[in-house]
Amino acid sequence: MTAKRIGILGGTFDPIHCGHLSVAEAAETALGLTKMYVVTANAPPHRPQPVASPFQRYAMVVMAVGHRPGWRASDMELRLHATSYTADTLARFHDRGYRPEQLFFVLGADAFAEIESWRGYPAILDAAHFAVVSRPGMPVAALPARLPAVAARMTGAMHDAGPARTMVFLIDAATADVSGTAIRAKCEAGESIAGLVPPIIEQYIEQHGLYGPKGSGRRASDTQAQVAAGRLHGQE
Repeated sequence: MTAKRIGILGGTFDPIHCGHLSVAEAAETALGLTKMYVVTANAPPHRPQPVASPFQRYAMVVMAVGHRPGWRASDMELRLHATSYTADTLARFHDRGYRPEQLFFVLGADAFAEIESWRGYPAILDAAHFAVVSRPGMPVAALPARLPAVAARMTGAMHDAGPARTMVFLIDAATADVSGTAIRAKCEAGESIAGLVPPIIEQYIEQHGLYGPKGSGRRASDTQAQVAAGRLHGQE
């Protein structure tokens, strides 16, 4: 029987875009992940508050991952109405019965480069494997020198039996050069975002007037976005 390898992709997803998806796809392929939870953050601790509402951001995640086998949108952080910390989210997966060695927290190399500033560091490294994927301007090859205290846990290989302890898997893969900041700026300027987000997300943003010039377009209310998302608690 194939061992459970549970991917967890967290983010503000304001909006979810091709960069997020390509990072998760690279980790899924490299590590043979059997499931991928895409967890929408409520309030990020290290960046400005999101522009879109929680329901709108979750709706976009539901639409972006709904057709992908084994992928699930999760609103576990949104339900708490509090600042979202990875350490707390991993603890909730432990409470659900998952062991640290079954969990793979998926993120880009640019985000992992700041791991020493995360809440719960360094203990958080024992809470799950970290699947770290190259991003434009930040290849995984640069991480051992940037994070010497973590370098001993870094590896590029996944054996069938799995490692005896949680590790940091470095995945060198080409990922889309996209950011939420750039997407929002393009929307505000009235420029196309085709190819930066899945077509269904591009359509949702246009239909609900998200990220456009202030005072123009129409914004979906939280209730409308909740309907668009389907059912808030049914995706996990």
